[in-house]
Amino acid sequence: MNRFYFAKTNKAALFFAMALLPSGLAYSQVKKDTVEKEKKIDEVVIIGYGKQRKESVTGSVASVKGDVMREVPSANVSQALQGRIAGVDIAQTSSKPGAPMQIRIRGTRSLTADNDPLIVLDGIPFPGSLADISPNDIQSMDILKDASATAIYGSRGANGVILITTKTGRKNQRATFSYNTYTGITSVFSKYPMMDAQKFMKLRDDAGLFTQYGADESRDTNTDWQDLMYKNGIVTNHDLGISGGTEKSSYNFGMSYYNEQSVLPGQNFERFNLRGSLDQDLGKYFRVGITTNNAYTVNKGSNLGLYNTLSSTPVANPYRADGSQKERIVMSADTQYVYTRDGIENLGDAWIDKAISFSSYNNFFGEFKIPWVKGLTLRTNVGLNFKTTNTGSYTGEGVFSSEPNNLSTASIGNSLLTHWVNENILTYDRTFASKHKVNVVALQSQEQRTFNSSYITARDIPTDQFQFYNLGHAQGEITINPDNQGYYKRGLKSWMGRVMYEYDGKYMFTASIRGDASSVLAPGYQWNIYNAFSAGWNVAKENFLKDSKVINNLKLRFGYGETSNQAVAPYSTFGRLTTEPYNFGNTNAIGTYVSTLPNSKLGWEFSETLNYGLDFGLFGNRLTGTVEYYTTNTKNLLLDVKLPATSGVGSYTGNVGSTSNKGIEISLNGAIISNPNGFSWDFGVNFYSNKNKITSLSSGATRDVANWWFVGSSINSIYDYQYTGLWQAGDPYMNILEPTNIPGEAIGSIKVLYTGAYNPDGSPVRAINAEDRQILNTDPDFQGGFNTRLAYKNFDLSIVGAFKSGGILISTLYGNTGYLNMLSGRRNNVDVDYWTPENTDAYYPRPGHYQSNNNPRYGSTLAYFDASYLKIRTITLGYNFTQGVFKKAGISKMRLYTTVTNPFVFFSPYHKASGMDPETNSYGNENQAVSNEIPSRFLTIGTNTPSLRNYMIGLNLTF
Repeated sequence: MNRFYFAKTNKAALFFAMALLPSGLAYSQVKKDTVEKEKKIDEVVIIGYGKQRKESVTGSVASVKGDVMREVPSANVSQALQGRIAGVDIAQTSSKPGAPMQIRIRGTRSLTADNDPLIVLDGIPFPGSLADISPNDIQSMDILKDASATAIYGSRGANGVILITTKTGRKNQRATFSYNTYTGITSVFSKYPMMDAQKFMKLRDDAGLFTQYGADESRDTNTDWQDLMYKNGIVTNHDLGISGGTEKSSYNFGMSYYNEQSVLPGQNFERFNLRGSLDQDLGKYFRVGITTNNAYTVNKGSNLGLYNTLSSTPVANPYRADGSQKERIVMSADTQYVYTRDGIENLGDAWIDKAISFSSYNNFFGEFKIPWVKGLTLRTNVGLNFKTTNTGSYTGEGVFSSEPNNLSTASIGNSLLTHWVNENILTYDRTFASKHKVNVVALQSQEQRTFNSSYITARDIPTDQFQFYNLGHAQGEITINPDNQGYYKRGLKSWMGRVMYEYDGKYMFTASIRGDASSVLAPGYQWNIYNAFSAGWNVAKENFLKDSKVINNLKLRFGYGETSNQAVAPYSTFGRLTTEPYNFGNTNAIGTYVSTLPNSKLGWEFSETLNYGLDFGLFGNRLTGTVEYYTTNTKNLLLDVKLPATSGVGSYTGNVGSTSNKGIEISLNGAIISNPNGFSWDFGVNFYSNKNKITSLSSGATRDVANWWFVGSSINSIYDYQYTGLWQAGDPYMNILEPTNIPGEAIGSIKVLYTGAYNPDGSPVRAINAEDRQILNTDPDFQGGFNTRLAYKNFDLSIVGAFKSGGILISTLYGNTGYLNMLSGRRNNVDVDYWTPENTDAYYPRPGHYQSNNNPRYGSTLAYFDASYLKIRTITLGYNFTQGVFKKAGISKMRLYTTVTNPFVFFSPYHKASGMDPETNSYGNENQAVSNEIPSRFLTIGTNTPSLRNYMIGLNLTF
């Protein structure tokens, strides 16, 4: 049975269906609540270069308020967005503190070009990381999903756009001071599922390969290496802010501090943020302003891994007779460094790994209301952004090495990113005869990004005290690898026009056209012009529905848009030269050869998107929702074209290949019970499904096996054998499909699907070989999230969760790339139920038999699990104190709350098998013993920092 095939009846879906059935429509509803709910329909959303009433939006736009995101306390705002928005897939790339998340809006389009969305911070394209932004600074986030909405951002918005608006003051507002804080303890969600001594000794005996115990191993020892490594961590956050305004100005200033200490020793993330905004009217027609967001981050211990901890045998003793800790242990066939919490904390100057970054993102604007034409405004934006990162690491002699005399190593890295952008925007906004609303925008812009980096390594540092601060003292080799140095400069020139028209709140139309010129493409192919339009019909405002007691909002939307992608490395048109060291006798030399050909016709990657949407509000808008269906076709993919070996060059970058995407999104929100003075209950849920496939590759090829790309299959496809069970004694054709030199050697080994032909007597014509590998789609059937809030007077309880149904989760712990499921007894093994003559119904193969490269033959198939889960991400219980209690102290609002994150996982086959969190924690080429078998685009579970559960208490104060 294959674990990645899931029963069609999905418990997660059933759970949500049951939760939504009592939609609250039979409960009483007060008039005040009706008015408040109806006002929500008139809320304003940011659409890019302007604002629009939500009921007038014709593109696919989703909004999340900052207060909602802060229901999930986190270092990175993207963590707070997980499961919140239909069509936005946010996945964990690392479980280390401060690590970034992978964001995909409506799936993956490109094979090698960038698939990340554009981030716009306070109206200016943002070149930094979301980890640089404190969630406390965010007022709202608006996500533009379809091409009719994103086309105004041109090629930068090809993968969707996330508009972040930070906090600002309001005019005529008295000065308001706020303080928000939380602190808590972090603990391991679940330890990695490794064998204890009793199970490991039985495995070693059953395998019969490493029966001679090492010098530090004993049958009387049972060491839990993870217990010796982990500790409880601490997370702390403080945020101070002041905002206010006068008749002609508004301001907001604040600062925040975040610190997360990992459960691993020496690993932590620290961030300081400083923000400010000022908006000032200069007379009747002029207005100027500035926003600034600055971050200083310190990340330590990122190079600390867990493989040695997990692979050390539980029968090895880390202590000497006098109780002191050994530096290394000798096992049956390996010597390994001893990783423990105490040992690492006592290294002192002998180990350090640190990255320090400073970033500053600034937006200046000036606005002029042209007095001669009513509704006409000219605005100029200037963005000046800067980020510098300095990294350094040092590992002393013999530290983390099986050899005590292994030379010390050190490295330093530096990078600098500068980015400027200028936008000149002319806006005409008028309403005629109270029914005709017209908004016209014209834009001209230019931007430039410059980046350079350097990286140097050295060996044999004379003393630990030097660490990485002066590599010139190194007594060994100092290396400046040209592959690890970088520089680029890229620019973009653009113009854009957009017209929005609305008649009587019923009929809406938007059309836009944009031209972009990219410096990274070939001369003559740098400019591209594309169009987009969308339309909406607010059916609920028609005469036949406007008095309906049931339907309060019903809007149909349609959009079409063209976008482009120029996200390839600068200078791709020039080709590439690569250096190679040579030696002629005793003389060393560096040679240079052409590794990538130039392409003087490299152009744009094009996408066309159709979007169909339905927005509705029922029963006084107590039940609201959105349903959308979209298709995206991408052609002229920016892709490396492989060349025959006879050409002497490996490849060139060209416009070849195509992909398609389609999907459906459903969002529902219900006020199940609504009584502001008593008990209330709100519930929201979203579902979405995205299906992509490759429709063509370069040179008419139908498959690229090296990259796991196949025409007609998903971009996210695995190419591997398919597990069908284990061979049992007496199984027919075993000797044909799996011929061995030892009779019966294949009994208990992995059986995979055979796809070859058969002889007339029904026997296979050949043995299993590489032709039997299958294309396995890792994409889920659907996924989404949910949230619910229950309130009674001053108390409130909120729960946020996410779910996924189907798809394949890759856990390298169980596959052959992780070297933790070798089933040989050489090193510790994940705790699995394996085949023995007395246990033939097991899932995992017979230990010590029919192996390939120190792993069970076809062991890669053991890494694949059904990716389904239902996960409670946070539970928060809060109390809002009555104002009168603290009024004399000047406190206008006070809220105390407690939160637990990552408390429960349900319906997860992987969690059931391992006890672990089913969310990924690594890229496909990370945190495993062999890193070149799984393409890096895949997200996996590897030997990274363990997943965590946090227990926090927080306080919100407003003066």
